[in-house]
Amino acid sequence: MERTFAIIKPDAVERKLAGQILARIEEKGFTIAGMKKIQLTRKQAEGFYYVHKERPFFNDLCAFMSRSPVIVLCLEKENAIADWRTLMGATNPANAEPGTIRKDFAVNIEENSSHGSDAPETAAFEIPYFFSALELV
Repeated sequence: MERTFAIIKPDAVERKLAGQILARIEEKGFTIAGMKKIQLTRKQAEGFYYVHKERPFFNDLCAFMSRSPVIVLCLEKENAIADWRTLMGATNPANAEPGTIRKDFAVNIEENSSHGSDAPETAAFEIPYFFSALELV
């Protein structure tokens, strides 16, 4: 069993799409091991996205991620990281496959409705950034 980290981003939460995204997650066989709705501070967003701090989009990304609540998730299943990335679709919704979360729900490349760990090492950082061991079942 593998775990991955996911975020339903502000654009999707604001448009009340979380339920539809959660339904897709469960339909694809994921177990939700942890879930909570939170409001990130600017500092928390900067800490989470620190790997992008030198990129030109860093400030806009942190402002976006802290503008309104998000839903953070720890998802579990065999091949969870790759399967979640497939379900999300390409970062740019214009390039995403039909039926993916980003193709169906994203506003644009910046407001693309979802985030997911891209590797086991990333998941190992991201999951405990938001969840204690006691919060995962």
